[in-house]
Amino acid sequence: MSAHGHERESASSNMDLSHSPASPSRHDEDTNAAAVRPSGAQRRYLERGLDQPGGKLPLFDRDGREVPKKTVQACIVHGWAEPWTRNPIKPEWLVCRLTAAGYQVLGRTAPARNAAEGAGAAERG
Repeated sequence: MSAHGHERESASSNMDLSHSPASPSRHDEDTNAAAVRPSGAQRRYLERGLDQPGGKLPLFDRDGREVPKKTVQACIVHGWAEPWTRNPIKPEWLVCRLTAAGYQVLGRTAPARNAAEGAGAAERG
């Protein structure tokens, strides 16, 4: 058995795993980033912002349940959503909107945003 393990070890030692290109290509980074896709729950959450003004994301799902904070946070971490306004009545609720990356991961083009839109949303908060 140890001879077999030794064969396996020597077979893998023939592969040159230490070789790396002198400069990593940007293509590899793009490919890896593109491989990250939202889970089903994240996609459903993000898709709800597609038909809302400013890409506003919902606080509740279609059944009236609060969108899990874990889902919202994961979308923020991946750059698909961003915090938008504060809710003065329920400050623990995180009101978010789609980012350009959020539209992109859903296969859409982000609409142009003007400065007044961002400021207006904060004032409405």
